[in-house]
Amino acid sequence: MSERRVLSLIAWGIFALMVYAFWQGRVLNTTVLIQAGHVGRTKGNTGSISTNGLVESKWNERVAIRVEDILKKKGIRVTRVGAKIPIANAVIAVAIHFDGSANECATGASIGYDGSSEAKKLAKDWRQEYSKFFPFKWHKDNFTPNLKHYYGFSRVNASKGFLVLELGEITCKKQTDWLEPRLGEVANKIAYFIIKELKK
Repeated sequence: MSERRVLSLIAWGIFALMVYAFWQGRVLNTTVLIQAGHVGRTKGNTGSISTNGLVESKWNERVAIRVEDILKKKGIRVTRVGAKIPIANAVIAVAIHFDGSANECATGASIGYDGSSEAKKLAKDWRQEYSKFFPFKWHKDNFTPNLKHYYGFSRVNASKGFLVLELGEITCKKQTDWLEPRLGEVANKIAYFIIKELKK
């Protein structure tokens, strides 16, 4: 191989690395960021799996896709991501999850949120909304301490808040039997809640 060809390949390689570095460092700007929890992750925290084989990440993705579709049909700029959250600016960010427990039916719905007063209000409004629909238990407080350091909070600047929604316990048969035929309704609740909050 000629010296000229080698230098050309090196130059193209450096250029490709610069493009990649720029792409990785860019900031995403969107109105709504929807995270489908655990989707795309193959090791580490891959989400809960029930004894009858229900996979949390699949439910998370189903709900997230439906929320995205509704928002886009309403003309709202929305970005859906998986477990890997980009550095982003948004008005509202929501992570979709279903809880799991070693002790069946020990949990239910809960909300994690970043430390802002806007997010606290958003969480309170969501709890009020989802409580009318979800007939099972909630964590006593509308802030879940184990979600305080959720990694996405440091990556997303959401002016109205970033909520981590635990929508029910996937390891509780009573809850999954109730939830499974209603996943579309769960997505509708999230989407129309976001639409309402954006208008405030």
